[in-house]
Amino acid sequence: MDALREAAVDRQVAWLFIGLFGALVAATLGAWWLGLRADSPPRLARQEVLWGDLRAAWVGAVLFWIAWVLGAAVATLLFGFVAFLVLREFITLTHTRRADHRSLLLAFFVVLPLQFVLAGSRFFDLFTVFVPVYVFFLLPLLSALGNDPQRFLERTAKIQWAIMVCVYGMSHAPALLLLDLPGYAGRGAFLVFFLVAVVAAAHQAQAVAARHVRARPVARAISRQFTWRAWGWGVAAGGTVGVLLYWTTPFMPGPAALMGVLAGGSGTLGAFVVTALQRDAGVRGRDGRVSVTGAVGLLDRVAPLCFAAPVFFHSVRWFFGWDQGLPVLSLPELGG
Repeated sequence: MDALREAAVDRQVAWLFIGLFGALVAATLGAWWLGLRADSPPRLARQEVLWGDLRAAWVGAVLFWIAWVLGAAVATLLFGFVAFLVLREFITLTHTRRADHRSLLLAFFVVLPLQFVLAGSRFFDLFTVFVPVYVFFLLPLLSALGNDPQRFLERTAKIQWAIMVCVYGMSHAPALLLLDLPGYAGRGAFLVFFLVAVVAAAHQAQAVAARHVRARPVARAISRQFTWRAWGWGVAAGGTVGVLLYWTTPFMPGPAALMGVLAGGSGTLGAFVVTALQRDAGVRGRDGRVSVTGAVGLLDRVAPLCFAAPVFFHSVRWFFGWDQGLPVLSLPELGG
């Protein structure tokens, strides 16, 4: 791994994609072999979920490769398009009225593109406060102008948090591409890959542990699969993958493991929150074998990333002391 860390960028990219697509081929062959042994309804149902995850992983890997080849601008556009689909699905799960149309138009056609433009332009100071400050004050005003007070607070809060999760959260992933970290120029895509890898590993490990490790559910009415033990396994998986991929980051193994724990843990908690939203809307997620309305269940798959990306992005910035008033931290000061 030290040799990989010191290798040229082109060689690192080559090994990264060889490992990525090789792992996907192995996983696909393993899923095919397990499918031959599926002889009961529960196994067939799990097999269907597994194939859905694999298809999503293949699509994500191909899009990641395309984004790498075509550059940060195209990657930002791809993430923006995914955010549009996820926001559309989120809104279908919430109760809105005619008076909210101005706010929804603003969310889809002004806030979303402007947030990604700010990310792509590296205006990080405005990027980090645009949604939680300016947009959060503007949306209630537009809804109030609709002259409909019925369930006003509930409607406004749902639209605000739809933007917060689907737009604000997702926009932090392409923002990683443009972080100008010391000694890490031109390698921002590695940070995106690191984030997606640890979040996916934590989410899958948590799901597997939930099926095989007996424990009391934290909130049975929301999810019978979410337990603190399973969550702990997911966090451990995120930290482990973080260590294995530390050569793709500006961190040494210790800080890389910590970043994996933060991203993986926040991602699995985000998936749990989205499950609560789905239960409130009266729909079931992928674990219930029922497609979610809107973008055919995309919210299920990217919710961990939407919650983990802001945590990871700001943790990286804090680590290098980018915020005003923070001392610049070097790797040796944190055990690197």
